[in-house]
Amino acid sequence: MERLLWCFLVLISFSSLSGQTGLHKKAFVFPKESDYSYVSLKTQLKTPLTAFTVCLYFYTELAPIRDYSIFSYATKEQYNEILIFWSKGKGYSFSVHGREVLFHSPGNADAPTHICATWESASGIAELWVNGKPRVRKSLQKGASLGTDASIILGQEQDAFAGAFDRNQCLVGDIGDVNMWDFVLSPEEINAVYNGGTLSPNVLYWEELNYEANGEVFVKPQLW
Repeated sequence: MERLLWCFLVLISFSSLSGQTGLHKKAFVFPKESDYSYVSLKTQLKTPLTAFTVCLYFYTELAPIRDYSIFSYATKEQYNEILIFWSKGKGYSFSVHGREVLFHSPGNADAPTHICATWESASGIAELWVNGKPRVRKSLQKGASLGTDASIILGQEQDAFAGAFDRNQCLVGDIGDVNMWDFVLSPEEINAVYNGGTLSPNVLYWEELNYEANGEVFVKPQLW
């Protein structure tokens, strides 16, 4: 009996592990509004972040309708340690260590959108690139450092560590090619990522992503 139980646990473990791979040309799909569907991304940071770049694709019709979360990185001390968020009528809200700047944009509900967000503590410079084109640089949280014990969530905004989701801020649509580096990519590198390059992400790497999907989330072929 014990041997059968051991074999069962090994099989369950293998099934769960195999679900963490094979995301090449795939996307997470959030087909409907909820406060329970999300993807938690796993990574191990050894030192506080003093710079980063996050790049990803998303596809949604929500831009003219309401706000929604794109990328949420929370620590127990600061729920908006990193937050990339669409604010209806304003554009992209980019938060670092609890402070935000706005990058005005009309949004696009007719085609997938690629974004890269960068920040460095030394200068406080924040950048946002949309479909390979930069917005005007902003000043944000010069001198800050970001916590390593993080909850990274796709599909929902965290109003508490790993929770307190609001269905009116969830993403409905697709998201994929999520990559993160612990340094600022150059303009040439960001354009290379936009054109299909990966440049060896060292925080989150889509091709080898460690994740846990919760609720109604599906893995489907990319539409971009």
